Formats: sequence, structure tokens, C-alpha cells
Amino acid sequence: MNSFVRHLRKEWLTAILFLAPSLIGFSVFYLVPLANGLLYSVQDTTIDGTFVGLDNYQAVLSSGSFRKAASNTLLFTGVSVPLIIVLSLLFAHLLNKKLFIRGWLQTAFVMPLVVPAASIVMMWQIVFDWNGTLNEVIQHLQLGRIDWMKSDSSIIVLIMIYIWKNIGYNIILFLAGLQSIPKDYYETADIEGAGELHKWRHITWVYLTPTTVFVVLMSVIQSFKVFRETYLIAGDYPHDRIYMLQHYMNNMFLSLDVQKLTAAAALMVSAILLLVGAMLMLERRFRSYME
Repeated sequence: MNSFVRHLRKEWLTAILFLAPSLIGFSVFYLVPLANGLLYSVQDTTIDGTFVGLDNYQAVLSSGSFRKAASNTLLFTGVSVPLIIVLSLLFAHLLNKKLFIRGWLQTAFVMPLVVPAASIVMMWQIVFDWNGTLNEVIQHLQLGRIDWMKSDSSIIVLIMIYIWKNIGYNIILFLAGLQSIPKDYYETADIEGAGELHKWRHITWVYLTPTTVFVVLMSVIQSFKVFRETYLIAGDYPHDRIYMLQHYMNNMFLSLDVQKLTAAAALMVSAILLLVGAMLMLERRFRSYME
């Protein structure tokens, strides 16, 4: 018994030594800044500040800029995430079949993942600028030009950029999930005379549920990181329709209002955690229901 305990302690010590660099890095760059941010969000100043409770949170929630940024972010996420999930699943099904252009399509979908953000923005600016390609086509059709990034249409452009940039990653995940489904189930369903819709609902969708939950969570997180493209294409103060939470927090940082910045960040993180928890709970309930 004593030898077993010593062996177990040795294994734990070895594991801790291997994990120590990652744990130290995670603590220094994530846990400590998170704790400092939460501390700043309940103080009146960052240096020798006094505890003010939820005053900073109340100030943020009562801010018109924050409410506008939050509503735009929710609208963007609520539209772009379902779109990218549906399109990713459709293209994954397409690539799962034997097509003569399959290799070309895979390259086309994966290519945006390795293209720098600045290059992406430059390309989309060429397309959607006032003197860009799309307006030249519209003018050629005897229609009026549209200032895409200075109108409510700017959110459509942002959704298109988001989908084009991230769809390849989701397709890879869905394709891996589809290829991991045992072929025997489909063969058995064919023998029993099941239709395509029945096979998709009772075989494909059931086995794709964990992958779908993961893809949805990653897509939501990526939708909250669209600030980089928006900032490069529209600047500090874009059109009201694409003024996102990250713009609000960036402006608070530039004005050195760290208290409101950290309070807004804490609210955003809380919303993401609630969404993640709800998705995981629904996924567990779906699994138990199917079992």
C-alpha cells in the first residue's frame, strides 16, 4: 500500500512538473488579469481605489453607447451564427460526397483562415468602397451607388466578412463529424427502407450533436471577436449599425476609463458563460432524450 502511494505521488509530481509551464502562463496572462479586472470594476479608481459596489456596472448599463453596442452585437451574433452553421453544414455534406471539384472547394474554404486580417479588409474595401467593384456593377446596371459602410447595410457587409473568414473552420469540424459516423448505420437503414430525411434526423443529426454544440460555441466566440475587421474597415467610430461592444471597450480604454472598461468586459464574459452553460445543458438533455 505504501509503495502504491509513493508511486501515485511520483506520478502526480511528474504531471505537475509537465503542466507547470502552461499553468504559470495561463495564470499570468489570463487568471491574474481577470482577477484584476473584476477588482477594478468595483472600484472608483485603479490606484488606491475605494470599493463602490455595482456603481460602475450601473453606469455602464445606463449608457446609451453601451446599450447600442450590446444590441448591435446581439443582432450580429443572432443573424451571423445561424447563417454560418447552416451554410457550414450544407457545404460539409457537399464535401462529404465524391465530387471532382472536392479538392478545389476544400482549398477555397480553408484559404481565408490563413489570410491576414489586413489583407481581408483590403479586399473587402475594394469590393464595397464607394468607388469599389460592387458600386461599379450597380452603376453599370443604371442603379444608384450605395455607401455600404456608411449605412445600415454595413452590418450585412460585416456578416459576409465574418462568414467568409470563419466558414472553413466550421466545415472542417462538421466534415470530421460526418466522416466519424459508422457507415453500418446507414446500410442498416437502407435495408429497412428508411428515407434520406429519416436517416438524417435519426442518424446524422444525433451523431453530429456534440460537434454542432462545439461549432455553435466557437462561432459565438468568433462573432464577439469581429472587432478587428470592423476596426480596420471602419475605424474607431463606425456607423451606428456596426458599433460593437469591442468598440465601446476600446473607446473606454482610449479615454482611460478602466472601471467602465472592466465592468463592460465582465458583463460580456458573463453573457458568454451563460450562453455556453445553456448550450451544454441543452446538449446533455438531448443526449439523455436520445438514449
